[in-house]
Amino acid sequence: IKCIFFKSLALTYLQVFSLQISGITMAENMTKNTTVSMNAIYSQNFFITLMFAVQFLMGIFLYVNSLLIFTFFKKEIFRTSNRYILFSHTLICDSMFLVVTNIFFTLDMTQTPIPLILCIILCGFAGNLHTTTPLTLTAMSVERYVAICMPLRHAELATFKKAGLCILIIHAISSILTLTVLLMFLATAPLNFYAKYFMCNVELLIVFKWQGHVRSIFYLVYFIVMTVTIVFTYISIVQVAKKASADKKATSKARKTVLLHAFQLFLSLIPMLCPFLELAVLQIDVNLYISLRTFDYIIFFLAPRCLSPLIYGLRDEHFYLVFKYYALWGLNKKMSPVIVDL
Repeated sequence: IKCIFFKSLALTYLQVFSLQISGITMAENMTKNTTVSMNAIYSQNFFITLMFAVQFLMGIFLYVNSLLIFTFFKKEIFRTSNRYILFSHTLICDSMFLVVTNIFFTLDMTQTPIPLILCIILCGFAGNLHTTTPLTLTAMSVERYVAICMPLRHAELATFKKAGLCILIIHAISSILTLTVLLMFLATAPLNFYAKYFMCNVELLIVFKWQGHVRSIFYLVYFIVMTVTIVFTYISIVQVAKKASADKKATSKARKTVLLHAFQLFLSLIPMLCPFLELAVLQIDVNLYISLRTFDYIIFFLAPRCLSPLIYGLRDEHFYLVFKYYALWGLNKKMSPVIVDL
């Protein structure tokens, strides 16, 4: 009887213990599930907030650029000057680049695949627009060099037709890299690629490592040529400024303008280095990678394409007056006579 009693008591303890263990396990599972769901909600809310923040900034930047472009077209003095024509070309290319990169950003954040053909077209536009801005900045530095160092030839060279020819040359040079990358991809990509959907990214066009090396060589050549050109124009303007006894204000302003172009060029070339850092961070943490990529996109893609043209436009007295007038929706009546005279 005692044996039966102790056996039943032991079984009772085992049942109670097993119930406690199962209760603890269920509690742990519920805690884990709650933690996972909370993390998912946090991530979802974070990405939604991030998307809205980027789109809000995009709207502001595009509005400012549109206002600068509108200011350019409102006055004939701007439409007939090489300097302003090249400046407006930079604004238009930057605005188009903002739109295309925003499409890339939205597709990437929402994890939306698109047909390869459409991706190739978007990558072609993005690649071409990415290099037109630094090339245009280089051309603007050369224009300032001609105005200060070759004043007698400036009127001959600074014509509307020459500005149009310069823009065509800029796009032709910019297209060399884009066409090279596209042709390398078309020559090496399997035929079954073209019927598939992909997460669109410019890196998708790089099938083999040697293609990335070829692209890097092109970027390096572009960077060296543009940097040497801007440094040469700056040194030449400084030398003329030292020798000139009159109109030192104009030479000093031209020197500062070339420095601004050098800074703009530096900002426009930084994005070429971002993928290397992003790739290293991706190996550590995916969320950190997404945050870093968004930060790079805002600071090195969005901001320079709006802020540097805005600073350049505000430095010009005539352009600033007209821009301020239209930015205030023409409500400042004191400025109206000044604007009409321009």
